[in-house]
Amino acid sequence: MGDFSFVEIMGKILSESGFAAMIKDPRSLIMIVIACVLLYLGIGKKFEPLLLVPIAFGILLANFPLTGLLNGPAVAADGSMTSPGMLWVFYQGVQHAIYPSIIFLGIGAMTDFGPLIARPSSMLLGAAAQFGIFSAFLLALALGFPGNVAAAIGVIGGADGPTAILTASKLAPSYLPAIAIAAYSYMALIPMIQPPLMRLMTTQKEREIKMEQLRPVSKAEKIVFPIAVAIIVIGLIPETAPLIGMLMLGNLFRECGVVDRLSDTAQNALCNIVTIFLGLSVGCKAIAENFLTFETIKIILLGLLAFMLSTVGGLLFGKIMCKLSGGKINPLIGSAGVSAVPMAARVAQVEGQKANPANFLLMHAMGPNVAGVIGSAVAAGFMIKVFGG
Repeated sequence: MGDFSFVEIMGKILSESGFAAMIKDPRSLIMIVIACVLLYLGIGKKFEPLLLVPIAFGILLANFPLTGLLNGPAVAADGSMTSPGMLWVFYQGVQHAIYPSIIFLGIGAMTDFGPLIARPSSMLLGAAAQFGIFSAFLLALALGFPGNVAAAIGVIGGADGPTAILTASKLAPSYLPAIAIAAYSYMALIPMIQPPLMRLMTTQKEREIKMEQLRPVSKAEKIVFPIAVAIIVIGLIPETAPLIGMLMLGNLFRECGVVDRLSDTAQNALCNIVTIFLGLSVGCKAIAENFLTFETIKIILLGLLAFMLSTVGGLLFGKIMCKLSGGKINPLIGSAGVSAVPMAARVAQVEGQKANPANFLLMHAMGPNVAGVIGSAVAAGFMIKVFGG
């Protein structure tokens, strides 16, 4: 009798296991394989590992059947409220724009805005590099996506993961995983995607241009700048407040000199903690029925096109500024107008040194790079303003 009971219990466990549920719906197994591939890319290939690893593990957890991790609060039979699943709780930080905003706080605290202040014309390069956002938006509309979804897809072109996540969570939450994974994948692939475009669109002579040293920026300028940008940009487009507000607050922490502990926390501990929750929250929405669709493939391809067009837009305007300056501005810095700080600036530096070993473009490229962060946040705020109603 004991053996029979043991066999019966084991049969019940197996029949009600997640493996049994996967046999009934193999799509979950496909998503688990995708999660393992992403883990390999993050760990083995080091593609944006700080975010790709938690995102991939979030996908893994979300696609195990019967865990209840994604269950929201519900009313039980006795009238009491049941506890929500862990991943459902984590996701509220994305749903309510908390995690992306805190990430921007950390970015602001880590980033020197001095190069942008020293050369304000860099803001034009950052604006030009948003070309891909609006081009991909129009193309997505032409492919039949609704306006709100097309707007969220277009923001991938800014090469700014937190901004893409915030926009998608506001305008197209069911497409959030595909948009987030595309955004972070292309950020990680910047050293592969941008250099061929840079060499295609600039001449050897242009790439060899050695730029003059930037003027020194005073402490007062660095303190006033984030305050002024917050007032002007948020006053003009209130929807930018979560991102621009936190970006400028973080930078004020860095520059004011009286809150070093807060600046250090924003750059390190707080940013790292929130990165874990953000990655898991994004991954947990990539469940089979939402992710394994033809729309996902279109989003990933449109995101790549958006990113490439943003790079092209920055380079084209860089060439214009090169002409207007009498050959004093290296157009390569225009490619850094996308928002991936500081990776895009480093790529400009590497390409410049390949053409001319005496070239040191990093600080010059940081101006458009910082401008790109601001520009992508403004573009996202504009999209949310237009399509968020």
